[in-house]
This record gives sequence, structure tokens and C-alpha cells, in this order.
Amino acid sequence: MAAAMATQGERAVLEEEFKWLLQEEVHAVLKQLQDILKEASHRFVLPISGSGGAVKQENFVLSTSGTDQVKGVMTLQGDALCQADVNLKMPRNNQLLHFAFREDKQWKLQQIQDARNHVNQAIYLLMNRDVNYQFKTGLEVLKLMDAVMLQLSRARNRLTTPATLTLPEIASSGLTKWVSEVSPEAELKQVQILIGFGCSVSSCGNADDLGMRTLVLLRKMFTPALPPDILVNFYINLNKLCLTVYQLHVMQPSTTKNFKPAGGSVLHNPGAMFEFGSQRYEVSHVHKVECVVPWLNDALVFFTVSLQLCQQLKDKVMALKKDLCF
Repeated sequence: MAAAMATQGERAVLEEEFKWLLQEEVHAVLKQLQDILKEASHRFVLPISGSGGAVKQENFVLSTSGTDQVKGVMTLQGDALCQADVNLKMPRNNQLLHFAFREDKQWKLQQIQDARNHVNQAIYLLMNRDVNYQFKTGLEVLKLMDAVMLQLSRARNRLTTPATLTLPEIASSGLTKWVSEVSPEAELKQVQILIGFGCSVSSCGNADDLGMRTLVLLRKMFTPALPPDILVNFYINLNKLCLTVYQLHVMQPSTTKNFKPAGGSVLHNPGAMFEFGSQRYEVSHVHKVECVVPWLNDALVFFTVSLQLCQQLKDKVMALKKDLCF
């Protein structure tokens, strides 16, 4: 009898604790998560002081210790590279090549844009209820935490896992003009098609957004235009902005019997082969330079802390639910 009363007493205590968890602690954790993720979201659009919301431009120098083959100065404004100034020293003859974005061009970094969108979706999930709303079941809390954690994991993965691209995909990404010369009439027709797909003539978005890579090639990103044996790729890896430059040589018909096209990769090695148009190419040299973007590091820390808070709340809910089942 005493044991049964003790069990009933313990259950009553657990029920009170669970009620307090749903009514008080859950809301405190949700408020903490909102504050952290709002701070994370602000990192993606750093405002200029006193500018009324204009996004700050930041300059970054990309280089690699021990070599000066490639150097670059990139201007990042939120999720867009609004300027890129690159110097490339050719290995064979030490010729120095210089190329930069045209003044009317910018390159959207889709990884940053996607990560920010996932963070904002997580914030929406946390705030999408009345201020006096009371959670009624532990399952309700678990479902919310799972949904928030899914968005946070996707945000983190977009920054930590660059896309694996084939060399033909890089060649047709819009950063490189790999097309034959066309008449002004033909180019105007292509521009009209681009406008129909929501791309302005004065700015160039990511070719993936349009789903029409080859059309974007008609609009040069760099001045002077890149040489035909150069490919470039920009991407985010963790807290770093990365630039990869590939130097190519045309494979002669006598050597193509050993042709084996390379698959998708974040970074291709010398010797990788690919076919573009009717020509086959081989990568002769690869240069990668990078720099740390401090606010990307901040964002990744915020993601990790938020995921830990979500998991801790889930663990508390599941532990109390388990105890109440006995």
C-alpha cells in the first residue's frame, strides 16, 4: 500500500514537472532559439551603420601561403560577389593575366542565399503561434523541434558541403564565356529570352536559378573576357570563400583514345578530362585560393548552439514521457 502511494506520489510530481516543462521551459527555450537565430540571420545581411538597411560591402584577399600563382580581391555584399579582381601567373611562361568582374555584373552565391532562407524558415516555425499559446503534449514539442532542426541542418549543410560539379557544368556556369561569336541580332534575341525568365540585362544571377545555363554565357562576367583555356569557380566551404582556377589544354585527336571524362567533384585534379561542345580538354593546372569570412564562422556557431538546444529540449521531453509511462 505504501509502495503504491509512493508510486502515485512520484507520478504526481512527474506530471507537475511535465506540465511546467510544457508551460514554462519550452517557451523559454523557444525564445532563446529565436534570439540566437535572429542574430544568425543578421550575419547574412550585415547593415552599413546609419544606412537605413543597406548591406555592407566587405573586401577579402584570397591567397595561398607559399605560392603567388593566383591572387584575388573579392568584394562580398550579403549573398553576392559584387566584384572580383583576379591575378593569375601562368606556370609555363610566368605571364601575368588580370581579369575582373564587369562593373554591371555580380555573382550570386547560392549557398549563402539558401542557408539564410533555411534560417529564416526556422525562425518562422518558432514564431508561428500566438504569444499566449500553450503546448498540450510532448509530441507537439518534439514535432516542432524536428522541423526546426531540419531547417538548421539544411542551413549548415549548405555552407559545409559545396556542390559537386562536373567540368562541363563549371564551363557553362555563367562565369566563363564559352560560346562562339554571334550576331547582335542573335544576342538580342537571347537577352529577350533571359528577360522572359526574370533575369535583368544589368545583372547576372546564378545560372542554376534560370535553368538555362547556355543563355547566360552570352553575357560576359569578366573584363577582359577569360582566355578559352581558363575555368573559374567560386564557392563556400565552411567559413571560407574559395576560388578555384583551372588551366586547360586541348586534347589532340591522337590522344583521345584514352579519354575518360571526370565525374562531379568539389575540386578537380590535374589530368581530369571532359568534353564541351565538340572538343575534348584536360586539366593541366589547378589553383585554389581562399579566405575566412568571419560572419560565416559566427553563423555556423549559432547553428551548432541552436541544434544543441533543440536536442536538449527533445531529450527532456522524451525522458519525462518515458518516466510517465511506468
